[in-house]
Amino acid sequence: MSNRSTWKCRISGEPLFPVLDFGLQPLGNGFLLPEQFDKEYFFHMQVGFDPESNMFQLLEQPNPEQMFHENYAFFSGTSRFMALHFEEFANRVKASGFLKADPFFVELGCNDGILLRHFAKEGMHHLGVEPSRNVATVANEQGVSTISEFFTAELAEQIVKEHGQADAFLAANVMCHIPTIRNVVKGIKPLLKPTGVVQFEDPYLGDVLRKTSYDQLYDEHVFLFSALSIQYLFALEDLELIDLQPQGTHGGSMRYVLAHQGAYPQQPSVAAILGEEKAQGLD
Repeated sequence: MSNRSTWKCRISGEPLFPVLDFGLQPLGNGFLLPEQFDKEYFFHMQVGFDPESNMFQLLEQPNPEQMFHENYAFFSGTSRFMALHFEEFANRVKASGFLKADPFFVELGCNDGILLRHFAKEGMHHLGVEPSRNVATVANEQGVSTISEFFTAELAEQIVKEHGQADAFLAANVMCHIPTIRNVVKGIKPLLKPTGVVQFEDPYLGDVLRKTSYDQLYDEHVFLFSALSIQYLFALEDLELIDLQPQGTHGGSMRYVLAHQGAYPQQPSVAAILGEEKAQGLD
């Protein structure tokens, strides 16, 4: 592994080892008009690894406000495949056995409500948190209760005051975009009921390395998660992995299921996949 850089891991604070350098790159979703070309934003796309947190991440990350705004281009509901995938996700959450009477669902980065609508149509208590105002507006128009904010520990406190604690905290292809992920996890802990669960999915580092699908980095994914890195990150707030569910979306994703430490038994998938990652050299 090459020498450490001056950039530090967003999780552990330790210096990162540079791994790949893609040079100057524009934003993946920056669809510009010809008259805007001379003002296009570029950033230095380099990735590094921290052996302390096992976290694979971009060194430099564009400001989130430059990517998630009132002109955000991606609407999840336009993809028939993803609509079916999120219906399966919602059904699996409902059938998981973790939910209590009158459950409350919170989704981070709910986009146009493609997942939460499966709870909304049954009159279930829910709240979407979506920073891009244009897609948040569509979600609300479709009956999905949504606020246009960036999720923080401070916002989590506000949600608890107004709605109570959540039975399920959900996200899909969102967590990997957030450079302030430690603050997000800090907010999840008090937001989650003692019996609550976190379920989120993102492109999976193990699949990216197996398939050499490094284009996953181009969409400003500040992190490429592994089970080892998620285990480290959430343990900082006494939350633990209880299940791992590989997904076929985005060329290979992982759904992470977490809960308060000791709340539920750990499924065999956790030890099995952690073992595979260590054999793959992800630690």
